[in-house]
Amino acid sequence: MAPIDDPAKRKIARYHLLEKSVCRRCGALNPPKATKCRRCHSKDLRPKKKDLTK
Repeated sequence: MAPIDDPAKRKIARYHLLEKSVCRRCGALNPPKATKCRRCHSKDLRPKKKDLTK
């Protein structure tokens, strides 16, 4: 897959890949503004880590 060169498309892709909340209890991915987990209904959420280096 080729890298994305267009800055607008790169911003959209970064948002959809990295802007999520992760449940500390079950590990489910949730929307960034979620207050409860969609799977286990826990309120213990954290933001997804933003580091892209491998």
